[in-house]
Amino acid sequence: MTPEPLPFIDLDQQRLRLGDRVEQAIRRVLAHGHYIMGPEVQECEQGLSAFCGARHALTCSNGTDALGLILMALGVEPGDAVFCPSFTFAATAEVIVWMGGTPVFVDVLPDTFNMDPESLQAAIRTAQDRHLNPAGVIAVDLFGQPADYDKIEAFCSAHELWLMSDAAQSFGASYRGRSVGRIGVATATSFYPAKPLGCYGDGGAIFTDDDELAARIKSLRVHGQGADKYDNVQVGINGRLDTLQAAILIEKLRIFPQEIEERNRIAARYNTKLAPVARVPELIDGATSVWAQYTIGVPASRRDALAAGLKARGIPTAIYYPVPLHRQTAYRAYPVAGNGLPVSERIAHEVISLPMHPYLSESDQDRIIEGVRAELS
Repeated sequence: MTPEPLPFIDLDQQRLRLGDRVEQAIRRVLAHGHYIMGPEVQECEQGLSAFCGARHALTCSNGTDALGLILMALGVEPGDAVFCPSFTFAATAEVIVWMGGTPVFVDVLPDTFNMDPESLQAAIRTAQDRHLNPAGVIAVDLFGQPADYDKIEAFCSAHELWLMSDAAQSFGASYRGRSVGRIGVATATSFYPAKPLGCYGDGGAIFTDDDELAARIKSLRVHGQGADKYDNVQVGINGRLDTLQAAILIEKLRIFPQEIEERNRIAARYNTKLAPVARVPELIDGATSVWAQYTIGVPASRRDALAAGLKARGIPTAIYYPVPLHRQTAYRAYPVAGNGLPVSERIAHEVISLPMHPYLSESDQDRIIEGVRAELS
């Protein structure tokens, strides 16, 4: 008989911890009736800004729109090359194409899964060979850990490129004394329910210290409005976060620091016990992670059997990401750095993610660890 299945992410336990605070927050919104851009939106933005130290925190409809709004505000246009990793979710490249720009795919490092600064050097030559205008870099903080920004920032400075962070999985982490949200010209994050800080629907936010950029984004997210909603000074989108989701995020943000501590404790325990049988994730010097996913590497020939064996034990797994973007139908015509992206293509067949959330008990974690060790022995 199959054992009782474990959840991959346990939002029910979080609800129990929050008690009736979320319901009370929702009732307050229902009482005042300001469902769009109500007072909780500004309160949420103030809380997010205080949390990470960014001068401006602008909430929006989802993480993809957060990325897109930044690119709109930066003025990306046809002929512009924007460098991004191939080993990530489609949204990172999708928004570049929205603007008419050209994503140039860059390889990642095998130990952190984040952008390889050396691959950027090959990517800029690829862009120039295609007669594209190198415009900027979108670095993705995959699985919760920031990319190696010192090296990426040096590259951007040398080539006069802007840098933005796709922090859909890393809000709450830090890099060498800087919180995520304070790196690059702007940072985008997602509040999709499965994220470390998630709402109960779609949501996202943009962080920047640039006053002019913040003003443009604030206008763009409401149809490009000027003095009022019938004064459109630029072409924008309907990118607002609704008040109910803001109210929920306010309550979740209160417990977020403690949840980050728990995620790190659980990840450290995983690392210690799984290092003998699998390639465990590594943190670069001076970085912290929020462990949006706990992802190990195993030989490609053994991954499917591991997933099937764990499923039989009631242990869910996930593959992030089985096919790099440059190999997918929608993006295979876009250029890649140099002669290919060998690391992205290899690790796509090796990675597998295990259950990770702040409420994972030691007994359940032991069950997962024992299952992985048994299946790989």
